[in-house]
Amino acid sequence: MTEAVDFETLLRRALVPIEPPDELTQRLEDTLVELTELAADELEAWELSTMRDPRNWMRPAAAVVVGGAATAALVVVRVRRRHERRRPQPGLVGLAERALRDVAEEARRVAFRDR
Repeated sequence: MTEAVDFETLLRRALVPIEPPDELTQRLEDTLVELTELAADELEAWELSTMRDPRNWMRPAAAVVVGGAATAALVVVRVRRRHERRRPQPGLVGLAERALRDVAEEARRVAFRDR
């Protein structure tokens, strides 16, 4: 006869979280930094005189979207890496305070390019 399959155990084994290799994390961070810098360069080269024509709005709008998303992702990656290295603080309030402080600090670093 057929044996009973323990689906809970199978799912638990299949869904065990794994950490990505450090090389992948570094490549992701490098790519996000590059995207942020490219978007900033695109916006710096922006000429207001050409903005009268709506057909010229696409590149600056794309630079704002891509740059903003890359910056936000970069902040999240760096804060997550910093949290993995530290001891967890007791309590939800301590964790939330530290997370907010780290996000603000990292956002300031990315915004002012203090790497």
